Amino acid sequence: MVFDGIILSLIVGFFRKGNLKGLANLKLKWGWVFPLLLVFQIIIFTQQNKFNFLAEASGYLFIGVYIVGLTFLFMNRTHPGFIIIFIGVLLNFIVMAVNGGRMPVSMEAAAVLEPGYLDVLKNGIYAKHAMLTESTRLGFLGDIIPLTDPYPRTQVISIGDVIMNIGIFIFIQHLMLKDKKKNESQSSTLKEVNLNE
Repeated sequence: MVFDGIILSLIVGFFRKGNLKGLANLKLKWGWVFPLLLVFQIIIFTQQNKFNFLAEASGYLFIGVYIVGLTFLFMNRTHPGFIIIFIGVLLNFIVMAVNGGRMPVSMEAAAVLEPGYLDVLKNGIYAKHAMLTESTRLGFLGDIIPLTDPYPRTQVISIGDVIMNIGIFIFIQHLMLKDKKKNESQSSTLKEVNLNE
């Protein structure tokens, strides 16, 4: 879902005649953390069924990933949208932390997904997700929102995902339109100077 939010934000940014100059000049504290966490999660996901220790410790590993990610977001909270992203990630972290490090997934909502995913979910062999049951804590924060047609990619998301993507949208719009607003401001100032002369 994060990638969907990024792609949508870029499309809207270009539609609003923004550019990527702001992205190129972006300076974040601990900027290396985000790609590192992404690679780490991919390793856990792809290797969990090959190594027993990864499968057994995956919940704790994901909790660790979230703690580092939340620290990164908090350190960069002055950037537009980052507090909203932080709140979204925090909600996902809370529900995962109280459920053994796994994101609960509603079977009703997941009915829109491929049957193979449901089988994996039922068997409990998917590192980051677990089936939402009566014993699940804070289940309303889990993946309970199904997305299907006309949405281009069928998936199930959480309230935290929605909030996080709103923050991502605000942040990317700010970056892409910052240069445009700066130019418009300078142009407006020049016009005022010319009128005063």
